[in-house]
Amino acid sequence: MIMDAVELREFYASKLGLAASHSIAMALSSIWNPSSDEIFLGLGFPLPWMDRFSTDAERSVAMMQAGQGALQWPSPSASATALVYDDELPLRDASVDRILMVHFLEQAESADECIGEAWRVLSPGGTLVIVIPNRRGVWARFEHTPFGTGRPYSRSQLNTLLRNNRFTPEKWSDALHFPPSKRDFVLRTRGGFERLGRRFWPVFSGVICVTATKRLFQGIPVTARAKRRAVVPVLVPQGTSRSNRDQA
Repeated sequence: MIMDAVELREFYASKLGLAASHSIAMALSSIWNPSSDEIFLGLGFPLPWMDRFSTDAERSVAMMQAGQGALQWPSPSASATALVYDDELPLRDASVDRILMVHFLEQAESADECIGEAWRVLSPGGTLVIVIPNRRGVWARFEHTPFGTGRPYSRSQLNTLLRNNRFTPEKWSDALHFPPSKRDFVLRTRGGFERLGRRFWPVFSGVICVTATKRLFQGIPVTARAKRRAVVPVLVPQGTSRSNRDQA
């Protein structure tokens, strides 16, 4: 089950959603390398973070899955959003410098095709930033948040997926260490939960954040070669045989 754009907007407008978006923003800030004059693409539902991380970009575009629906962004000016299929982005090869993927990969029909399409549209050395629900985290087990829908990933699964599709993971971070509760007490003390979680139980975070760099060349795995029978020539001395020498 996938949340549509209106449900996602309502979640991030709630107290729990605002707390979640702030936690993720802090995690992204720790692994985000600012770059000026870049073409920046947000995929999925990146709107809560687009204004914060697109300030230095030359151009920014938000694309949302066709089954999810789209909302206008930025609201005061002309819309820079579009509906797309996750495995067929309407962009030229090597046309963007950075992609922020949130609420996108876990909903894709084929994760390999989704990552492969991101590789295609990224420029050489471009950066892919992914925010994905953590398979071991509590947030992936409750459906009242968007992190409880779709397929969650462990860090090792995400690492393998990226490397198999010509990306090199560079930096890792995590967020949502506080419980996915709407109670005021939890929301007031979430800062303490976040600090303790990053230090003592990062493996159980609600989401995993990673930056990965596009590789131009893919290594070819070396398979074990079966033993082959080789024919080795035997050198036989030429000349008179021993029997002939004895008769002489």
